[in-house]
Amino acid sequence: MKSIKLIFILLALSVFVSLENCGPVIISSRPNHPTPPWFYPNRVVNVRYIYFPDYTIYYDLSLRTYIYFDNGIWISAHMLPSRFNTYNFRHARQIRINDYFDDNIKEYHSKNRSAIKGRRN
Repeated sequence: MKSIKLIFILLALSVFVSLENCGPVIISSRPNHPTPPWFYPNRVVNVRYIYFPDYTIYYDLSLRTYIYFDNGIWISAHMLPSRFNTYNFRHARQIRINDYFDDNIKEYHSKNRSAIKGRRN
């Protein structure tokens, strides 16, 4: 009986050590929508929205959706349309919206557009 416990403990430790060496492990309730490649998962952030002012696009980290302005309306989508494929979000200017966690980013944008346009992160 002691040998079974010892084997179980060694197995559990080896799994823990191997996971620790893999880097951050992200557990998500939305596995079909992984974080985009421009977002580095090992960053610790306490924000809900990332704003790309050069493109007027927000990314909602909690819902994993892009929110963008198109023909006078705000659109929410898990993936951007193909016309955005030329945008390089890894090197684009990003602004973390540190002080807003509500669902209506459109309202936030209309109230804070001028304040966030020149802001740097």
